[in-house]
Amino acid sequence: MNEVKKIRDPGLMKDLSKRLASLRLTRPVTLMEVCGTHTMAIHRAGLPSLLPPELRLLSGPGCPVCVTPASYLDTAIAMARRYDAVLATFGDMMRVPGSSGSLAGLRSEGYSVEIVYSPLSAIEMARSMPGAEVVFLAVGFETTAPVVASSVLYAREHGVENFSILSAHKLVMPALELLISDRLLAVDGFMLPGHVSAVLGSEPYRDIAERYHHACVITGFETADIIQGILMLADQIERDDMTVAIQYSRVVKPEGNKQARAVIDRVFEVTDSDWRGFGMIPSSGLALRDEFRDFDAALRFPVEIEAGHEPDGCRCGEILKGHCAPPECPLFARVCRPESPVGPCMVSGEGTCAAFFKYSKRQGAYGSD
Repeated sequence: MNEVKKIRDPGLMKDLSKRLASLRLTRPVTLMEVCGTHTMAIHRAGLPSLLPPELRLLSGPGCPVCVTPASYLDTAIAMARRYDAVLATFGDMMRVPGSSGSLAGLRSEGYSVEIVYSPLSAIEMARSMPGAEVVFLAVGFETTAPVVASSVLYAREHGVENFSILSAHKLVMPALELLISDRLLAVDGFMLPGHVSAVLGSEPYRDIAERYHHACVITGFETADIIQGILMLADQIERDDMTVAIQYSRVVKPEGNKQARAVIDRVFEVTDSDWRGFGMIPSSGLALRDEFRDFDAALRFPVEIEAGHEPDGCRCGEILKGHCAPPECPLFARVCRPESPVGPCMVSGEGTCAAFFKYSKRQGAYGSD
């Protein structure tokens, strides 16, 4: 039986569900799942209904689309309008609202906005359109950065000069440190992102456990993975023995992926970055190094934009910081719904509001479409 079959074994699931439902804690405990894929998996499996009353789960800022600020979209839209650049983007970004509209709206005006599944597809697009300038919207965490860095190296090596990227890459650790210092949260432990950790390994989180005394478990994305992760976190907290444990050991190694980190370091350097809901976080983003600046769309196609603003009434920023849950937003499931999203958390396939709406709706909440 391979590792995936083992984790999906019905007998294991039954045992873990029983253990989660019977879990008793000696004090109230708050855990945060950092990754948007975890958020979706938790709600898809209906795990909140199995949690003991002493245990609260919060969703964090782990959706890359959600934390990308409106100003980034405003910049991309302005580039397309001023320079007639072709924008290549992951599909999740299409309907995310900026201050001056969305990429979907831009395309409806006749501008070229193409959905791609990798930056290499954007390079192929650039090759097939030698008279056009193709700008790839590089959004994501440490998981996405290696392939974007590789695409820049590939474009350089193969002389693809009409390709560039607009980087909004984020780094997880600075955001976690900001959350730890947030007195409104009082988080006891983190369910750490499996995909990002496959690149980082476990070592970068050591300070969170040893210095800040928070439980840490790197967790996979199957339902059984997540239940195991919750049980492991609860065990650390009950024993008051905080450490960094790897539940997702079939993918994540303590040393991470050195090759992936090397290609990131080769192409990018750390810079301050603006996060939707958080504002500017020092040393939390990636910018192209000087030797690759000819692939930097922000330099190749300079634009001036007005200061971005969030939609009136939207609480996505507070939801991303764990300060409130989607039903506490006055727009949620009223004017902000999947078919008419107001904020990014309702748009993205990893967004907290989308998860709450989709899987609570299955249980009869929020009416029908």
